[in-house]
Amino acid sequence: MKLWRKPLDQDRVVVPRGEIHLIVERCKGCQLCATYCPRDVLEMSSLFNTRGYHPPQVRNARRCLVCGLCTMLCPEFAIYVEEVGHDQ
Repeated sequence: MKLWRKPLDQDRVVVPRGEIHLIVERCKGCQLCATYCPRDVLEMSSLFNTRGYHPPQVRNARRCLVCGLCTMLCPEFAIYVEEVGHDQ
């Protein structure tokens, strides 16, 4: 998206970037992480895990802002996010 003006604090704002880690065998396919991700980073996979569920997969890793919502919502603790860097 091209903006016609720049924010005044653009040079000071640091945008965090995250790396999503999925524990596929722990997932029960509830879809909470993919449904409520505010940046649409996750989507449900068409593959099955050994328990017979469709686990999520990362759609666009660069959009992750390390908000941690997927980690908080997962009832099976099958997903976590680590901060890997920043974009300016």
